[in-house]
Amino acid sequence: MKSIFLTVVATGAWLMVNAQQKLPVYLDINKPIEERVENALSAMTTEEKVSLCYAQSKFSSKGVPRLGIPEVWTDDGPHGIREEVLWDEWGGAGWTNDSCTAFPALTCLSASFNPKLSLLYGKSIGEEARYRNKTVLLGPGINIYRTPLNGRNFEYLGEDPYLSSRMVVPYIQGVQSIGVAACVKHFALNNQEEWRGHINVDLSDRALYEIYLPAFKAAVQEGKAWSIMGAYNQFRGEHCCHNDLLLNKILKKDWKFDGVVISDWGGVHSTDQAVNNGLDLEMGTYTDGLTTKGKFPYSEYYLANPFLKGIKEGKYDIALLNDKARRILRLIFRTTMSANRPFGRFVSPEHSEAARKIAQEGIVLLKNDKQFFPVTNGKFKKIAVIGENADRSLVIGGGSSSLKVAYEKSPLDGLIAKYGKDHVVYSLGYASGPSMYGREEPSKLNADSLMNAAIEVAKDADVVFFIGGLNKNHFQDCEGGDRKSLSLPFGQDKLIDALLKANKNTAVVLLSGNAVSMPWVDKVPAIIQGWYLGSEAGSALADVISGEVNPSGKLPFSFPKKLEDNGAHFYGKISYPGDSINQYYKEDILVGYRWFDTKKIVPQYAFGYGLSYTSFNLGTLSADKSTYSKDEIIKVRFTVKNTGARYGAEVAQLYVNDPVCSVPRPVKELKAFEKVFLQPGEMKVVEMDVKVADFAFYDESKKDWNVEPGDFILQLGNSSNNISQKLKITVK
Repeated sequence: MKSIFLTVVATGAWLMVNAQQKLPVYLDINKPIEERVENALSAMTTEEKVSLCYAQSKFSSKGVPRLGIPEVWTDDGPHGIREEVLWDEWGGAGWTNDSCTAFPALTCLSASFNPKLSLLYGKSIGEEARYRNKTVLLGPGINIYRTPLNGRNFEYLGEDPYLSSRMVVPYIQGVQSIGVAACVKHFALNNQEEWRGHINVDLSDRALYEIYLPAFKAAVQEGKAWSIMGAYNQFRGEHCCHNDLLLNKILKKDWKFDGVVISDWGGVHSTDQAVNNGLDLEMGTYTDGLTTKGKFPYSEYYLANPFLKGIKEGKYDIALLNDKARRILRLIFRTTMSANRPFGRFVSPEHSEAARKIAQEGIVLLKNDKQFFPVTNGKFKKIAVIGENADRSLVIGGGSSSLKVAYEKSPLDGLIAKYGKDHVVYSLGYASGPSMYGREEPSKLNADSLMNAAIEVAKDADVVFFIGGLNKNHFQDCEGGDRKSLSLPFGQDKLIDALLKANKNTAVVLLSGNAVSMPWVDKVPAIIQGWYLGSEAGSALADVISGEVNPSGKLPFSFPKKLEDNGAHFYGKISYPGDSINQYYKEDILVGYRWFDTKKIVPQYAFGYGLSYTSFNLGTLSADKSTYSKDEIIKVRFTVKNTGARYGAEVAQLYVNDPVCSVPRPVKELKAFEKVFLQPGEMKVVEMDVKVADFAFYDESKKDWNVEPGDFILQLGNSSNNISQKLKITVK
């Protein structure tokens, strides 16, 4: 009797299959996934099912070798594919072929207001993950920007749930089109790093459903995300990695999520809760050894031997184990064992171009007096570039999103390439310490000497570009700790004032993932918000500064003038950061521009704000009729015209106001937007479909969404505080 060997490439396992026997259903890639899952489940022992549910190394979990079912390999992060680490340590493994493309941080992507770029981003990073044989990409992050002090805001999509929803869906679709699972994080309410491992968040159901859950719901129901990561913090007394309300009731029951809930690393605290409250796969940080050694070996994880022991003793329902194993198998069959999984590619020219384009469209021009920008070739003979961020790596640090990259073009590199080395002179100006995760390290350089040297350089220049902001050191834009202040660190405010006295033609370019205070805002002629722009940072920034690219980014969060103007900080420490045990979101639904507009507080720069090198006009707003029922769609129509002399793009933003309601509501809420690209003098008709159902508020008395009949005001503008058109419609 003849035999053949079947190779399962993903694991290197070999299965002996008799030529006269049928292929097992779970290995038949032509069979429906659910049929394969159930067949594999029926062939597994209890021990094999449990072994799927916990880590075997820092970034992987077991498969079922006996059946040829491969391991699950996860990888940070949302902006690039992290270097390979040692099996059981955080240190790099020393590979020479794992240097990735760094894509812009998600704040930059969100600032583009362009869902098409989000799809490009997802496909590109998905290809890099696939090339490296990853099963799960640990991203995107979509926690709401509640406070400008949150150390991980740079990883997220801003303060507005609608914008986050529209940007996260194509990102997920792009990643998963390459056969890699997106892992949307951190579910939910992980809106600060201070005390993140235990702080208990208390907020209203309205704030939960209207602000903090919509992007996750869109990720699940529209993006069809294959995995979700739980958050470290507690919500109403239960840790989010095993939270009955969040995981069982909302995610799996209400939203019909059929993917895998993965814990954040070290976010599990109880076998009983992990088993019963919706967690599927436990990952960890605290193991110090292999499966039989160390302080807390993998075999003793909460979902490992303790789970198996409880199953055998009848303490835990076998149905709970089957559900977890079923979800993990489904993930594997959707990815590594998929019939149509494409090949990946790594650090390709196409990925560099994608990174550059995303960076270009995300850069925001905040101020531009007397058309300071663009600075075209020949406009100035001598350009002084001042500031550490001009020549500092901004892909390293920040925590789990730190990257080992194939290349990184700094802003200084980009400006020299654009204007020529004979026209650009650089001075450090200020210095931070080395990037040390978990602690601050001050610079050993003398601050006064650096400032004096920069002033001398500025005096002799025709124009000065100060390139500063934050960095990815601890207590800046970094996981594991929040910022200590809204101010620029390392004496930058003092340096900017000194540079302005030396040369009034000083523009400020901020590279950061958070808002900062700007005591010099009225003195400088021009300001650019540049974010963390990835491998192509210098090229993209120089493209915008020189005018080769017209800036079109819009702020995905509000910049307050002072910290107390932010809703989370208005109510004192019990609202942020809490008392180390509990915190209360006292601003409730009034997050970001909802707070500023409703409380009539003028921000430094508003949500949705961003200038261009050309000008635009939004034409008359109209709708297909004036009265609608609750289940109808409003067809909105208006024109956008480029009234300037340059090609560019405007983001038309449609907000809704409910002037008379049984509950307090914000002055406006974003419900639609469209990025429109126009040649000089060109005009386009823009049509938007807006569901009346999206006008609903979460009615706590009914525990459901409610659209009350009456008048609603549609508001059209190009930022949350610049509304040019209004239209009243009536809901029956």
